[in-house]
Amino acid sequence: MNIVAVNGSPRKDFNTGTLLKWAVDGALSMGASAEIVHLYDLNYKGCISCFNCKLKNGKSYGRCSVKDDLEPVLRKIEEADALILGSPIYFSNVTGQMRCFIERLAFPYLVYDEQYSTLFKRKIPVGFIYTMGVNEKMMEELSYKKIFERTEFSLARIFGSIETMYVTDTYQFSTYSKYVAPKFDVESKAKRRAEEFPKDCQKAYEMGERFAESKK
Repeated sequence: MNIVAVNGSPRKDFNTGTLLKWAVDGALSMGASAEIVHLYDLNYKGCISCFNCKLKNGKSYGRCSVKDDLEPVLRKIEEADALILGSPIYFSNVTGQMRCFIERLAFPYLVYDEQYSTLFKRKIPVGFIYTMGVNEKMMEELSYKKIFERTEFSLARIFGSIETMYVTDTYQFSTYSKYVAPKFDVESKAKRRAEEFPKDCQKAYEMGERFAESKK
């Protein structure tokens, strides 16, 4: 049992990175092997529309042909039994690095037929952990879920299933007094961090457990 977690945050040890570590620990507790890939450590671009992955009888049919730091990550995911993605929300969507990664990951498996079939060889669970500074009320008002669901729908079609986790009202800074951010109630943020974020970490841990258990 092999799980790959992908961190779309530039920070390895803050909200998103921490939650992914808990998810990985949950998988490890069930006897799975698991690792975290940090996208901001890698040098790559999004899809370049070369269409080599769609070329009839092409040597890269169904696979991204671009040779860069993302290539070995995509090969790992080909053999993975589960995939967990994590990203903070920047301007109402996942980070640019995560978006570029998803393009490179998903597009080669997508077939341009009437069913939009998939070339991915198996059905595996995909988890998506979103972290954001806004609270749940603002998340609803800004229609974040509808924005995320567009990509989630495609990932579920390609890989088999998707489970989402929304972590709201997160810390942007470790020390708010150092930054210009008068909109935020620092005491409320601290209370949320102390009381709710540990629960979110536990939920991520349980996601890792479930994904590892699902393939036993």
